Amino acid sequence: MRRRGSDSASSAPTLAASSARHQVCGTPRGRWMSLGKDGRLTLYALTDGGLLRWTQRSPGGDRWDGPDFVPIANLTDLTIVQGADSYVHFLGRRERRGSDGPSVDFVHAVQYQTGRPVAEWRTLGNFYRDRETGRTVGAPAGAVDAQGTVFVFVRNAGGGLHMRREGKGGKWGAWQDLKGSGLAAEIVPSVTSSGLVEVFAPSGRGAQQWRQDAPDGPLLIAPPLPFHALEGSATALETAPDRLTYYWTDTGRAGVVSYRAGAWPVPVGGQPGDGAVVALRTPLDGYDCTVLAQRGAGDTLLIGVCGTEGEQGGVWWSDTTEECVGDPALALDGHGRVVVAVRGRDGAVSIARQDWGPGLTLSPHWHRL
Repeated sequence: MRRRGSDSASSAPTLAASSARHQVCGTPRGRWMSLGKDGRLTLYALTDGGLLRWTQRSPGGDRWDGPDFVPIANLTDLTIVQGADSYVHFLGRRERRGSDGPSVDFVHAVQYQTGRPVAEWRTLGNFYRDRETGRTVGAPAGAVDAQGTVFVFVRNAGGGLHMRREGKGGKWGAWQDLKGSGLAAEIVPSVTSSGLVEVFAPSGRGAQQWRQDAPDGPLLIAPPLPFHALEGSATALETAPDRLTYYWTDTGRAGVVSYRAGAWPVPVGGQPGDGAVVALRTPLDGYDCTVLAQRGAGDTLLIGVCGTEGEQGGVWWSDTTEECVGDPALALDGHGRVVVAVRGRDGAVSIARQDWGPGLTLSPHWHRL
């Protein structure tokens, strides 16, 4: 097992016993529901002083253990990403107050196996030495390439992009300035099946992108695209080998659009709120399909389905009427069924999964964790 990072970010234990006193106060960015190698799902939520974690007892089962409390103090933002090896990585922005004033750094931890403790949190520092400038940095976003290398991306004080990546043997390289300007708070990194990392970032100039030409190569900035995404709405899904489809809420339209390199955005409808579009690819009735989920304008969960790369043929949307605060989560369980998770106004996390039968029908009864 590789030892990741450098300095310890916390000497506190990484997993504490379940406790009813911890209340859900939000959900992390990114993949806050993940599927492990053993076919079990894990759900994560934010709470005061750390994370709550629920673990499915058996693949595709209805019973869950938890919540377990994972302590990490002073987080302002947390993003969860998962690699092809199923390791779950936690990337946090932390702001602490000391005798010499407040300071911000970034922290990283990893969970190697379903239900096992989260490894020690370690600091990744800050690319600014000046504390005041360092406090202006954005939330971290991340990706894990095919070799298990972790990439961390952060909007800098000038609205450009900084990156730090894990080197050989688990040692982290230096922060790199990838340039860019006017970026929105949300950054969307992705990894293709051949291991190429790509970054999409909405900005006032349009959508800015960075790409690798070869695995483990440098990320090169591309000319900005003349498309404008509502901040926090964009997501990416690999819909063909090494081809990503992006979905976002267009600022000039009433609904969601899809975009692939070399084409123009295609309107796909929906009545979205101001959160992220979440996307998943799965076979339905023998057809390769894409499932979309988003909090709607009425604060309920919307589900859309279309043929993969067939958005021009129409996306079928339905309103589940289930309360949805923040971004939903989508995953396939150990039996290949679609599972969706939402947070309600009361803070409770609820899940529903695909019923057996034609098409995509969610079970009518939501399970509260």
